[in-house]
Amino acid sequence: MDHSRAPVLDALVEFHEQGITPFNPPGHKQGRGADQRVVDVVGEGVFRSDVLGPNGLDDRLLRHGVLQEAQELMADAVGAEHTFFSTCGSSLSVKKMLAVAGPHEKLIVARHAHKSVISGLIISGVSPVWVHPHWDGERHLSHPPGPDEVRAAFEAEPEVKGMLLVTPTDYGTCGDIAAIAEVCHEFDKPLIVDEAWGAHLPFHPALPPWAMNAGADLCVTSVHKMGAAVEQSSVFHLQGNRVDPALLKAREDLLGTTGASSLVYATLDGWRRQMVEDGEKLLSTALSLAHGVRREIDELPGLRVMGEREFIGPADSFDPLKVVVDLSELGISGYQAADWLRARRQVTVGLSDHRRIVAIITIGDDERTAATLVAALDDLTKAAERMKAPPVLHLPDPRDLELSTVMLPRDAFFGETEQVGVDEAVGRVAAEMISPYPPGSPALVPGEVITKDVLDYLRSGLAAGMQLPDPADSDLESIRVVRDPA
Repeated sequence: MDHSRAPVLDALVEFHEQGITPFNPPGHKQGRGADQRVVDVVGEGVFRSDVLGPNGLDDRLLRHGVLQEAQELMADAVGAEHTFFSTCGSSLSVKKMLAVAGPHEKLIVARHAHKSVISGLIISGVSPVWVHPHWDGERHLSHPPGPDEVRAAFEAEPEVKGMLLVTPTDYGTCGDIAAIAEVCHEFDKPLIVDEAWGAHLPFHPALPPWAMNAGADLCVTSVHKMGAAVEQSSVFHLQGNRVDPALLKAREDLLGTTGASSLVYATLDGWRRQMVEDGEKLLSTALSLAHGVRREIDELPGLRVMGEREFIGPADSFDPLKVVVDLSELGISGYQAADWLRARRQVTVGLSDHRRIVAIITIGDDERTAATLVAALDDLTKAAERMKAPPVLHLPDPRDLELSTVMLPRDAFFGETEQVGVDEAVGRVAAEMISPYPPGSPALVPGEVITKDVLDYLRSGLAAGMQLPDPADSDLESIRVVRDPA
């Protein structure tokens, strides 16, 4: 295929050359109706490129063929058989991929899945069979489960419809997709991979294996995370015959918007062309930059860059573009560090927790941005001695966070509920998600029995700086639970 083409971008150029006067949405009419104060911030090009709707460069019926061609080029670029663009991030894509199972049918799900997966379970009524990740109790980290755990789940629940695996993690750990795919296929079941952090993986041999090459049937990736498309840009890929592409397309149409933004499609299209033409070179530069940054940060007093020793097993791998910095020796939390870096050095990080921050290197970085990061962290090491000791975070044994599921997530979420105080909530069935964010993996899922350990962890985390965006009571003085029968 001709990867020098970018069908969406080409169609945008052609559309503007035609000089069309639109009497259809979007109502801003190529920016003429937009508030100039908005245009001054986001630019005129944002509005001039927002023309995907009916009679624009394409429509939901794809009668102009632009999106279909762009998706076919993306599939060819990464070696998939079918590719679908998504305009609401991988949070929407992963819900579409749950099409392999229906209400009350079972699906094996890695328990450290993102909250979007749990939302998909709630919407679909699918019954999760949890596979717990590999817990690192010393560092309080979770890593993808292995093939032995997956095999045990299939043997215990032979009626399951497939498995959903999360890899890479927010910390860069990549699971053994090939071995897990082999187990799934022994049972003739599809493997779905939530590979939101892996958009770049197909385009450089020094990076960990990516899902399609490793035998997965379905995978989703967020191009806005590690790629170079605008926020909300996501794709999901399909290969093999274990998932009907027509069924997947129907689910995509059910959940997708009828008023998609061509900005998302255009940047996905352009990113694919960029990666096919220059991806290996660009990623080689990013990898070299990341290795240098890792060495320099590791030499700073009180900082230690984490990597393969802490993160991978015999068959796992690690993405070095995730620079995970342990701050334990500085005596401050990752929450404190992230706040200080943003407020004092105008540097942001991708993730912070009770003892770490994660800085992400991409093809958008260069020597200047790398030097800025290292200098800011150097300054942090000097400022840390003047910071207050962080509040104590209750960190139970990870096994104590493996809660019992007694109801379908959908039934607990949509059933009769009540708000009760935290002390009364112990032993009750959760009716809401509570997800430390980032990374956004719920500590509490609807349908699980609430324990004192998980509440102590969440409440102490909130006091220490943890973000909890989803509970009804943001102060966590009360919890939404399933109402007990009268």
